Amino acid sequence: MIISVGGAIQDRFMDPLHFSIALGPLAVYLLLLALINLSSRPFLTTGARDTAALGVAVSGFVIAGPMELFMPEAAATHFGPWVWLMLLAFYGLCLTLLVLLVRPRLVIYNMTPDQIRPILAELAKDMDEDARWAGETLVMPHLGVHLHVESFAPLRNVQLIANGSQQNYGGWRQLEIGLYRILRESKALPNPYGFFLMSLSMIIGVMVMVWMLADREGVAQALGEMLRR
Repeated sequence: MIISVGGAIQDRFMDPLHFSIALGPLAVYLLLLALINLSSRPFLTTGARDTAALGVAVSGFVIAGPMELFMPEAAATHFGPWVWLMLLAFYGLCLTLLVLLVRPRLVIYNMTPDQIRPILAELAKDMDEDARWAGETLVMPHLGVHLHVESFAPLRNVQLIANGSQQNYGGWRQLEIGLYRILRESKALPNPYGFFLMSLSMIIGVMVMVWMLADREGVAQALGEMLRR
């Protein structure tokens, strides 16, 4: 059973339409990451937006893989192409639920822990006079914020991740606004890793375009089968 399912997924990815659907959103996501990493300014985003962007990036794999493979045939026969709108809405709702369930998190690109720590320490002291550090952990009791600092060296980003579930979302929002005001005036060195991400994105984009233009009949046939026409 597992082998047959794996074979079916492999067959679907062997045509240009499913290949482009699967890798198109990922290529756009990689290009976005490349532009962020090549920027000369820090970039601040929330964990919710970061997770949502990743969910959109992998949506193509979900659509071209399990979503079509396990398509409810009765619903496809009854609703026709509209069944895809329902499935995409269901995926969007699942992604929204995941975003709402994740703990508060702030992601800062183009910054290292050594660069962000003094900024965060000064900001925390201004926002909460009882703020204190314990290693890589910061506690701001009056704001209801308890976080620890993690970094991902290849993308040169720093994440401020909530410790535990007892968090004040209003306090996190204040922290986000305070960091944004400081970081928008800051400068950063572009991350050379961004060139790799951009190259990878362009390679995927060229492969998608060339394959789709080279086999237009195959694309039209696969699209008809996909929409159950």
